[in-house]
Amino acid sequence: MSTRKKVLSEIAPAGVIRAAVNMSNAALVRWDDQAAALIGPSALIGHKIAEQLDCGLSLIQYGSAADILAAADRGEWDIAFIASDPSRADRFSFSPPYMSVKATYMVAEASAFRTVGDLDIESVQIASARSAAYTKQLERILEKATVSHTDSPAAAIDLLVGSQCDAAAGLTEFLVQTSERISGFRLVEGAFSEIPQTIAVHRRSVHASAFFADFIRRLSETAAGDVDLAGDGEENLP
Repeated sequence: MSTRKKVLSEIAPAGVIRAAVNMSNAALVRWDDQAAALIGPSALIGHKIAEQLDCGLSLIQYGSAADILAAADRGEWDIAFIASDPSRADRFSFSPPYMSVKATYMVAEASAFRTVGDLDIESVQIASARSAAYTKQLERILEKATVSHTDSPAAAIDLLVGSQCDAAAGLTEFLVQTSERISGFRLVEGAFSEIPQTIAVHRRSVHASAFFADFIRRLSETAAGDVDLAGDGEENLP
């Protein structure tokens, strides 16, 4: 069996890759009314994968990484565009990063906190989505402040708006959009983390895992990220 057929048997047995995308970060994927389609790095890479493997693609939208992880147990997707995290390694295999995104805090406009470092003090409560990769990083780096877990990034914002915490952690792009939508709040300066964004597959998909590692390597070798998948791709798929 060819490498292509082995990969397809793992992630597209019906001829269509079901790719989970996280709609909470517009820097990765968003809906474009003019194009009437999803655009952004995750969507673009998904289409490139389908082109190289000569199969269909279905981009499945989820509201958060937690939703994507929950959907994995229900068998709703074949590949997922999510952050890599050591705590998820028992369930998924991750490609090398195709890009990184930053995480920071949103606070009330009147807050005395100005930078990321200002918040790591006693009695400060930071709301953050329980299953987000940046939350796990946040828990590792905070020395004095504490994390209040929420079910989603939006729920963290709700705690902040309700004055039930001192700050809400989140991906910078998401927080920028939120601060533009909700008056009275702003982002602090700096970022507490950079989160590598990867393509995840279930650990049983060993051929797909190797394929994506090579795919991202070739993608990163091109300055504009516009690798000729239809060209040299076939040379790597015997």
